[in-house]
Amino acid sequence: MRLERISWKKAEAYFKTHDIAVIPVGSIENHGSHLALGTDFLVPSRIAEQIDRESDVLILPAVPYGVADSHMGFAGTISLGYDGLLLVMRRICQQLYGYGVRRFVFLNGHGGNDGVLQEVGVELNGKGAISAIVNWWQLAGELDPAWKGGHGGGEETAAMMAIDTDLVHMEDYLPLEPQDLSDTLICNGMVGVKLDGIPVTIPRLFKHRSPGGWFGPDDPRDATVEWGEAMLSACGDFIVKFIEEFKKARLPEVLL
Repeated sequence: MRLERISWKKAEAYFKTHDIAVIPVGSIENHGSHLALGTDFLVPSRIAEQIDRESDVLILPAVPYGVADSHMGFAGTISLGYDGLLLVMRRICQQLYGYGVRRFVFLNGHGGNDGVLQEVGVELNGKGAISAIVNWWQLAGELDPAWKGGHGGGEETAAMMAIDTDLVHMEDYLPLEPQDLSDTLICNGMVGVKLDGIPVTIPRLFKHRSPGGWFGPDDPRDATVEWGEAMLSACGDFIVKFIEEFKKARLPEVLL
């Protein structure tokens, strides 16, 4: 059931018999020169379509903007920042709580949103509610290690191919060029560097880590439509199953 497609009367009826809602959350940000800026909300939105077909749960419109400050420097990136997304998510959840929702499923497409979703979840928990953060790209890697990927790599490229091949621009593909800080401080993924094989976190803008805008062991050139379709379907299947079990979870006592 999609909130934007029903009347207030039907919403009222839903809240009388259900206390669960799914909120897709994403971002508008760089995903390499080859992927659409909306990747992080388009993928959760597609998974939400499957959930809608296979479950009776209420699904809200996807929140397209997130915490993407580290991707500033790439044209088109728009970030609400931590405080901005916190304000938006807190407000949405407060109103759903007022309607009787006590189980919140955050279907997340962007790692930068995690801190906000955790903070909102803790606040809800103190009010007698529970929340779950489902990061689809991490879920995919758990379901099949071959699907595990980085940012804008093969995993996300395959997902976008399954959604719409017109949103994938491999003609603009740029090879991965990790930016080391020195001959000894070697770039270590998206979080820092390594010295003598030991990781050290060094916050940097993404453009200073990877000028092309993507990073990971999963080269976008290896992505296929078939990979994306199988992966998104498997993620959807798991989330639908999780939702049914989440409905049975015990609610906490009100502490705040």
